[in-house]
Amino acid sequence: MWSPRRRKATDAPGADGKAFNSLFGEILDWMLAPLLFLWPISIIVTHNVANSIANQPYDQALAVNVRAIARLVKVEANQAKLNFPAPARLILRADEDDTVYYQVIGLKGELLVGDKDIPPVTPPDSVEPDLVMFRDEQIAGEDVRVAYQFLQPPDGARGRFVLLQVAETRNKRSTLASRVVTGVLLPQFAIIPIAVILVWLGLTRGIAPLNHLQSYIRRRRPSDLSPISVSGVPEEVRPLIIAFNDMMARLEENLQAQQRFIADAAHQMRTPLTGLRMQTDLALMEADPEQVHRSLKQISESAERASHLINQLLSLARAEASYEKIYAVERVDLENLLRTMLSDFVPRARQKHIDFGLETAEEALIIDGNPVLLAELLKNLIDNAIKYTPEGGCVTVRTIATDHAIVEVEDTGIGVPEADRERVFERFYRVLGSAESGSGLGLPIVREIAELHRAKVSLNPNPSGKGTIAQVVFPRSRVAQEEEASRLQIALSRPSSRQFPPT
Repeated sequence: MWSPRRRKATDAPGADGKAFNSLFGEILDWMLAPLLFLWPISIIVTHNVANSIANQPYDQALAVNVRAIARLVKVEANQAKLNFPAPARLILRADEDDTVYYQVIGLKGELLVGDKDIPPVTPPDSVEPDLVMFRDEQIAGEDVRVAYQFLQPPDGARGRFVLLQVAETRNKRSTLASRVVTGVLLPQFAIIPIAVILVWLGLTRGIAPLNHLQSYIRRRRPSDLSPISVSGVPEEVRPLIIAFNDMMARLEENLQAQQRFIADAAHQMRTPLTGLRMQTDLALMEADPEQVHRSLKQISESAERASHLINQLLSLARAEASYEKIYAVERVDLENLLRTMLSDFVPRARQKHIDFGLETAEEALIIDGNPVLLAELLKNLIDNAIKYTPEGGCVTVRTIATDHAIVEVEDTGIGVPEADRERVFERFYRVLGSAESGSGLGLPIVREIAELHRAKVSLNPNPSGKGTIAQVVFPRSRVAQEEEASRLQIALSRPSSRQFPPT
């Protein structure tokens, strides 16, 4: 649709007020952020693992106490009996750090011995012999760890069990877990700052080649556009250097093209100016009024050719500078644009007795482009057609609507040989044998503007055997196509009002 806006040399990154991005800072952030994010997670995981480790030895001690009490319980005549001497009770409760509770519940749910504060537990459907289970509870608002076992009577009465429970507060467990967590986390407080320092040093060394490359580029002369050597460049930076070398190669090509254009333009301007000076000198030397008049007429024609050449050069420069803001893209109706400018060519066509006409399509041809440049493109095509068509010839401007918007300028002029149909788009190239004067810039301007609009321009022989058809194929405006499709869909959705005659 349109060439992208090129950046001015005066534009600088960050000119819009946004902060500059730092590659060093980005890498440092992405390396340290996960580390700082995972650290709290590691603390939580370490705490859970430490609690699990602390539970294991103390759970085994509780299981030993439960089994010891189980050996003291006997069930006879559907009644549980317990031989629990006082010294055994004292040993069970002998703990300096935690409070120990124990409990024995009989077959009928009665408390045989121990503390009634331990919460009961629902018995399972079946009991595995000598299986000690564990759970967490609270007694008097304090967290405890409970080990319990069910004893089934010898007769195997269903749903009747003896419940043994031993509970212990969690002070020793918490102390052991805290020691494990402290032993694991304390080294991390020293490791993390060291890791940050090592990452900083590693990144500093890693981006050192970029700093060297920057210094090397800054030391180059402003006119030095030679490629930068990729030897010794890190693998990750090599594609950037290759792309940069390609950009400098394209820049050098553009500069050389500009130099050639300036040299050619200077040469082309020198010819009419030299002729003007010679004709002026001859006119000054003449005394005959008729000769002076003839010389002034030649001077006028030479000045007109020079003016035309200058206008062509300015048009080409304007087309090449189409990225400026003054050439904004808008929706353009090609037919309306043609109708407004064709009247300017009618006097020239009448002067040469040329049949000059316009054939339009059945629908509007809307494209996205710049009307100033598009008018310049159409003007050059029509100007060439009238210029190279002899008196009594025919020039037809035609618009065709397909998936694309097509403009054709058909003439019955001298035509362009097949070998020259591509070369005529080169600057200052003119077909040999043409009696008409020209600058050789008209068609190059047409191609330049067509490329800016993503259009294709071509020269084809006239099927009549005489002359040329210049064709430009534009992509149609997407917005216009969507609106047209919407209108068609609405029209199809309406009930038809057409009346069919009876059969």
